[in-house]
Amino acid sequence: MFLWAALCVTTAWASPTTPVFVLNSLDGNVSVIDPMTWTEVKRIPTGKEPHHLYLTPDEKSVIVANALGDSLTFIDPRTATVQRTVYDVLDPYQLRFSPDMKWLVTAANRLNHVDIYRWDGQDLKLAKRIATGKTPSHVWIDTKSTTAWVTMQDSDELVSIDLKTQTLRSRVKTGSLPADVFGTPDNRYLLVGLTGGDGVEVYDVSSGEPKFVKKLLTGAGAHAFRAYGDRKHVFVSNRVANSISMIDYQSMQVVAQLPGPSGPDCMEISSDGKLLLVASRWSKKLTIIDIAARKVVRQVGVGKSPHGVWTLDHAGRF
Repeated sequence: MFLWAALCVTTAWASPTTPVFVLNSLDGNVSVIDPMTWTEVKRIPTGKEPHHLYLTPDEKSVIVANALGDSLTFIDPRTATVQRTVYDVLDPYQLRFSPDMKWLVTAANRLNHVDIYRWDGQDLKLAKRIATGKTPSHVWIDTKSTTAWVTMQDSDELVSIDLKTQTLRSRVKTGSLPADVFGTPDNRYLLVGLTGGDGVEVYDVSSGEPKFVKKLLTGAGAHAFRAYGDRKHVFVSNRVANSISMIDYQSMQVVAQLPGPSGPDCMEISSDGKLLLVASRWSKKLTIIDIAARKVVRQVGVGKSPHGVWTLDHAGRF
């Protein structure tokens, strides 16, 4: 079992210097949260239906993907000011940069394709549009920047794309409504959250071809992942069960359960590893959970259908 550190209950972490961003999908804006006072200080208008966000490799911009707005909003992660908007990006539901900083991959949830963009440090250029299965959902890219793994929400599939050739390489069936996907830092395993089921499927991808290993029972509506930052554990939000499970991805066992009120979705972890920030999708709240105490310590009001949550002062991504 995971050994919980003796951490005191707190609602602010050590010397936070940058704001917390929460995407309000149905309002078409971003809530900016002060992590010292836990108050919403402003809202930034974006395009329609912002769902996910990602940091540019140089850490100068956080990119908000506006799915129905067909656009990307670049925001300064330190000052929360809009830098620019890039239009004519078709249905960017979810997005991820490759670790080598050369590629940005977007999943077009409603249009059934994946776009691969070249990134030169400033501008994006579409390299390839790849037709996929039905309703591409979430993207993971291996640490070698060679393969993008994408879940197909409504055709129950996991596909892989070769980034060098921009071609579809493999396709396997999964359980019901696969959503987020997380890869271990050794590139051996992929974890897939089954929003239509009650757990997480584990695949061995070390040979390039996904091989089903086991299913971990976490809770109904397993959806989004966030690594703890210790290179051993990852959290998954169970949207229907209103819980969050902690998985030891070395032993591939569920080792802890935390509360996750009102449809928990995307998550972030404070840089000191004490707080788990969760978008409570159905209650217009950002929920703050003390990880050691395994309890909710605060909620902050945000907009309608909060989805993505992110801050520059975060724990490691593995």
